[in-house]
Amino acid sequence: MRRFLSGDEAFAEGVRLAAPEVISAYPITPQTVVVEKLSEMVEDGSLDAEYIHVESEHSALSCAIGASAAGVRTFTATSSQGLLYMAEGLVYASGGRFPIVMMNADRSTALPWNIYGDQRDSLALLDTGWIQAYAENAQEALDMALMAYRIAEDSRVSTPFMVNLDGFILTHTYETVDIPDEEQARAFLPPYETENRFDFDSPKNIGFSAGPETNYIFKYKEHAAFERAVGVIEESERSFAGIFGRKYSGLIDTYLTDDADYIIVTLGTIAGLCRDVADKLRSQGIKAGVIRLRYVRPFPGKEIAAAVGSAKAIAVLEKDISFGNAGTVYTNVAAALQWAGVTAPVYNFIGGLGGKDISSDDVRRIYDDTAKGTDRVTFIGIEGDAQ
Repeated sequence: MRRFLSGDEAFAEGVRLAAPEVISAYPITPQTVVVEKLSEMVEDGSLDAEYIHVESEHSALSCAIGASAAGVRTFTATSSQGLLYMAEGLVYASGGRFPIVMMNADRSTALPWNIYGDQRDSLALLDTGWIQAYAENAQEALDMALMAYRIAEDSRVSTPFMVNLDGFILTHTYETVDIPDEEQARAFLPPYETENRFDFDSPKNIGFSAGPETNYIFKYKEHAAFERAVGVIEESERSFAGIFGRKYSGLIDTYLTDDADYIIVTLGTIAGLCRDVADKLRSQGIKAGVIRLRYVRPFPGKEIAAAVGSAKAIAVLEKDISFGNAGTVYTNVAAALQWAGVTAPVYNFIGGLGGKDISSDDVRRIYDDTAKGTDRVTFIGIEGDAQ
């Protein structure tokens, strides 16, 4: 069935098809539409779930952790300050190996107060032990909801999963989306089963303390799960393509990179504009390419290094800044390329903070500056007196 949906609505449809048994909900712009739609689905009977309207984002994740510890499939969603308020719970969920799926509507963080979209909220929390993926459009958002559960719940992974949608640009933009039927969804995503749960017949210790003699082993196991997740993502996407007919490209998506001299590495919805500009540059004889990061955890370092090939220079465009250094995505990309022996210069371009528009002219200048050489970090639109 094809419908005209926003990114938020599409993701809610994906969650419905995944059939979680517990939804813990707290509203925050621009995520609210997701939990509103899910509440309507529970009310009209199209989704059989316990819908719990909690008093805060911290409680939303705490509720999801408790439900997951009881052995059921769970869902929650948040954005910006709400995600930061959940920070304590993020490490509880990952350390407890609870495969919770959460949608985050990427939004700027305060102060100054701002409800518009950049990616500083999710990228600030990359080290909390959650798989993190970034959707580009509403169809991918719906499909990622289903794939997130299959990947997170795989016994080789057993790790919570955060799916990020660009605030307003994706969450509130409408496009045509194909909605699978429930039979297809059940074929792709079996009922949730886990041994990592409270069980009166077979008691387990969950949420325990571990001192210096053993704590490091648990942390290593969390890391090893991310390495195994790479293969599970590939398996899940092959199965998804076989059932639904839509193919995805793993941790990264490449465009015109095989012979590119200049490549932009980016994530989220801005990748579409970068491709358009790359097409125009190609028509002018400039070999431009684009790499979109679909996942930032696990980080696709090897895949990026392979994709840049013999490029002369590389730009990382992101809606984030780690104050006093550079963008978080840039530092990850630059380290991976150095480790792989890539000698091409890598430049960082920071844009879109607080929802500021990134134009096609901006992207064209990024390609021009990358070809000529520029500062290690460039803030788009900061000139003259603005400094």
